Amino acid sequence: MTEFIKDLQRLRRGPWELIASLLIAIGVVMLMQPHVMWAFTYSFIVTLVGTVMFIVVSHFPE
Repeated sequence: MTEFIKDLQRLRRGPWELIASLLIAIGVVMLMQPHVMWAFTYSFIVTLVGTVMFIVVSHFPE
């Protein structure tokens, strides 16, 4: 766990891509669920933030 946090602080690609991918997945789940309106409302924003974050992070060093 501490190695993961150290890699985040050093702006390494792997951990940041994992976070961006999780954001995209959470946004898609929020979009597909039919019960909670606020989750559906913010699903596009969460997916968009994850996608833009993934694009930016893909330029970080290994």
